[in-house]
Parts: sequence; structure tokens; C-alpha cells
Amino acid sequence: MTTVRLRPSALHSQLRSFFRFVPNPPITRPWLLRLMQAGSTRVSRPKLPASMTHRFVPLGDGAGAHVFAPRGRQRRAAVLWIHGGGFVVGSASQDHARCVRLARDLDVVVVSAEYRTAPGNPFPAALDDVHAAWTWLVEYADELGVDPGRLAVGGQSAGGGLAAALVQRVHDVPGAQPVAQWLFCPMLDDRTAADRSLDPVRHYLWNNRSNRVGWRSYLGVEPGAPDVPRYAAPARRENLAGLPPTWIGCGDIELFHGEDRRNAEALAAAGVPIVLDVVQGAPHACESIRGGAAVSTAYLRRAEGWLRGHLAGGL
Repeated sequence: MTTVRLRPSALHSQLRSFFRFVPNPPITRPWLLRLMQAGSTRVSRPKLPASMTHRFVPLGDGAGAHVFAPRGRQRRAAVLWIHGGGFVVGSASQDHARCVRLARDLDVVVVSAEYRTAPGNPFPAALDDVHAAWTWLVEYADELGVDPGRLAVGGQSAGGGLAAALVQRVHDVPGAQPVAQWLFCPMLDDRTAADRSLDPVRHYLWNNRSNRVGWRSYLGVEPGAPDVPRYAAPARRENLAGLPPTWIGCGDIELFHGEDRRNAEALAAAGVPIVLDVVQGAPHACESIRGGAAVSTAYLRRAEGWLRGHLAGGL
């Protein structure tokens, strides 16, 4: 099979010098995946401004919640944030700086979920863990100084997929509901991994071979089967009516661009207010890898502006 190289010229000029040399994570080799997972377990303490507090709340079975809260007694909105890692690597600590910035910029409480990863903990372990974080946030909203009517769920990559799955699961049961879902380059559809025509394309940072390892590890079976468990792959859901307003952001040269666009179109067809922000020449997770680039900061500014507007109700 001939490898199709995405030319560096396809990259945005502000991202080109860095991303052209970024490899895919070596998760296709089991021993390297285990090594990466071991590295992911290292816990780092967040760097906090004097105006913010942090604490970690264990929720059992590998689940937990890092709580970032601006000081002060006013009642705030809150965001449940879910980190990425292809379902197989990563930890909440990788996004500590992001959560601090979000809590500061929007003056909100941010709860960053810790969850178990596959293949050692396949579906529904990760979803159960982030659901535990959501349930805890709702239950302790008063103690946290949080308005339960102004909660959002967000995430990046696999964390974006888990965020979308969580929103669907929460939607289907009575109780507090998020007012928005906020999804950065979300990993939504196992059928992308099953499309072998995508394998030769050398997508920057995350290619379809890595994608297949991630989905296979999470599902416990090869991706693309006729049926998968409910909530395992959010793009498989047929009835999207009634889901909260949604923001989806992605790059136009990343692997998930197609599935993210299709999901946005399906949400719009179901009457869900949707914004799809596609960044030209941006590869996967550009706002994390090159957050200082002007194109990335503008992208984050638009995303935060959208979220701010949807959390502003009830003041």
C-alpha cells in the first residue's frame, strides 16, 4: 500500500515549522503503548495563580476529579473537562494548564475528569468514570458554589468523544442537564478507523493506524462492526434531537475532519444549535501542541467566546 504524504505546504504557515516533524504516537507496538501508559500515570501538580484553588477528589475505580476554582463566593457556572489520548493514554494532568486558563478566562469552576484507559479498561470504564465526575459535580454543586443550571461538558480528541457520549447518556435519564457541549477535534466514530483507504494517509499527530488501535482497545473488538454498544461511539446515535447546543472545532487536514463535519450536519438536521469551526491547515489538537501560534489563540478565543455565551444564562 502506497503511503500518501500530506505535504508540509498543507499545514498553516504558523504551524508548519513544528508539525512537519511531529510523529504519531507509537501505540501500534504493544510494548511502546505500555511504556506510554506508564508515563501517563505520573501526576504533576498544577501551577496556580494566587486567585485560584485546586483539589483532587478520588471517585473510586480509577475515577477522580481535579477541581479548579477561582477564589470568591459568587455563584459560578462550571465546565466538566475530559482529556484526550485516543482512549489508551493520557491523564488529567496533561491539561492542568488548559483548565487553569479556562477557569481564569471565563471565571468558572472547571472539573477535570480522571478516567481509566483501554485496553486494560475497555468500554464502558472510561464513560462510567467521567459519568461519576458529572454526578459528583451535580451532587456537590452547592458546596462548590456552582449553579447547576449552568453546566457544560467539554473535551478534546478521545475526551471529546467521551464528552459527547456522556452528554447522550445524561440526556437519556432524568436529572440535571448540560447547557452546552464543547468538543475539540472529537473522536466520535469507530467507522473511520475501519476505513482502510485512510491508512496510507500520513495525517499529522494521529493517523488511522493509531486510530484503529485506539478504537479496538476501547471497544474490545475490531471497529466498524454493524453494531456497537450504546454510547460507545457517539456518531452512531440516530436520534440527536434534544441534545444541548454544540460547538465542534477541528482542522481541515486532520483525520477526524470528515466524521466531525458529518456529526455537525446530523446535529443541525436534528434541530440542535451547532457551530462547526474548521481551521484551515490545522492538524489534530493544534491548540494544545502549538497553543502560542496566532491561529491557535484566535481559535481558542472563538471557542471560549461561544462557551461564555452559553454559560451566561441564569446570572
